[in-house]
Amino acid sequence: MAKKNRRKSIVGLDLPMLITLAFLLGASLLILSTASYNVNPSDPYHYVKNQVVWIITGIIVATFVAAVDYEYWRKLHWWIYGFTIFLLVLVFIVGSTAKGAQRWIPITSSIGIQPSEFAKVFMIITFAKFLADRKGKLNSVKSFILPFLYILPAALLIFLQPDLGSALVFGAIFIGMMFVAGAHPIKFGAIIIGALGLVVAAIFFHVSTNLPWPLSYLEGLPLPIKDYQLDRLLVFIDPQKSASDDAYHVVQSIWAIGSGGLWGKGYMQGTQGQYNFLPEHHTDFIFSVVGEEFGFIGTSILLFVFCIFILRIIAIGLRARDHYGMLITAGVASMLVFHIFVNVGMVSGIMPVTGIPLPFITSGGSSMLANMIAVGMVINVGLKGERPMF
Repeated sequence: MAKKNRRKSIVGLDLPMLITLAFLLGASLLILSTASYNVNPSDPYHYVKNQVVWIITGIIVATFVAAVDYEYWRKLHWWIYGFTIFLLVLVFIVGSTAKGAQRWIPITSSIGIQPSEFAKVFMIITFAKFLADRKGKLNSVKSFILPFLYILPAALLIFLQPDLGSALVFGAIFIGMMFVAGAHPIKFGAIIIGALGLVVAAIFFHVSTNLPWPLSYLEGLPLPIKDYQLDRLLVFIDPQKSASDDAYHVVQSIWAIGSGGLWGKGYMQGTQGQYNFLPEHHTDFIFSVVGEEFGFIGTSILLFVFCIFILRIIAIGLRARDHYGMLITAGVASMLVFHIFVNVGMVSGIMPVTGIPLPFITSGGSSMLANMIAVGMVINVGLKGERPMF
């Protein structure tokens, strides 16, 4: 019997997903080896070595998560939810501040964790349980209120750090999981479109002047975000005319990607990245290095692999044994798609600058570990068999 169960578990592994994941992790080391080479001249491969450590740690953590039946995490959902809120509150008490934001909890003098990254995955696990218990009961506008209030505390705490980018990820997770949970598509879609319309209108009135009466009363409408966050949201409209640092980042990024052409300038042959004209080229703007040194072909291959990886996650969700498992994969897919779409759009100058990392590629321990936990959950859903047909 044990041998039979072991064989069933091996068959349940989604090899295409694991192969694409291995490609992404390998690509991360290759890209970082050139993107970060001149960031720390005294130790050119500092970030590559760190990334190797985080990848190995992530694989170990993902293996553990994949080995534990996700029903166990389902039973602990309130504990996980409480722990998530606790971590996010702890940031305001003992967190360290960097670049004007308090997002990190120091572990040692050189190592810290970013709770917002783990909060995304933990919230997916608990929100999936919350929605699974409401299957078939999300047909009215009123029924959308409790799910929104459930996810709001974590999103709000992250927004106050301030970390607008990660807070927006929670919005993507919420929308994706709500649709998969069975929220009435017309009613829920109308609310989402209406909310986006209100946000756009509020920003318009905040920055507008000389409006006709009575719209003039709304000029300078106060917004619950800082000026630099608003600049980041608007800089993509015309980065050439903006004096902000983020506009400089975007302009340099566009030049880097455009100069790569079809095949790129070659490994370690880029100018914007190698000569540090492009800031944050080993973190948020690492995709620009791919465009400059590996060209359109390189970026296309990377995005194609990401696409296959996401499609395999969706495939696992479609054959999950229960609604809870499907919702977990929906949350992970929504999170990763939003990260990829916004990061690539940001460095290409077609999306606002939000500081969202490129999954598995950007340098960073918290991001890598959180994403690997998410992968472990997806593998776990796939290993636990298909849903019964009757």
